Amino acid sequence: MEATIRDLRLHTAAVLAAADRGERVTITSRGQVRAVLMRSEEVDGQGRPSRNPAFGLWADRQDVVDEAVRKLRQPRALP
Repeated sequence: MEATIRDLRLHTAAVLAAADRGERVTITSRGQVRAVLMRSEEVDGQGRPSRNPAFGLWADRQDVVDEAVRKLRQPRALP
């Protein structure tokens, strides 16, 4: 199936239904392919996506995480 960005915006449920049926949906913008939408096969037994293996990667390095968050929260100087 091919859909434009406008189709995706206006008919999201229908486009997602096509992906659920196993169709590969090509999203185009001005005639050029921008994305491909397809059903994710990584689903656990309850219909939810499986856990990302990178989730909790820094759980044992709380000191690094705290420092990175502090840097992000610092006020920024305007030029």
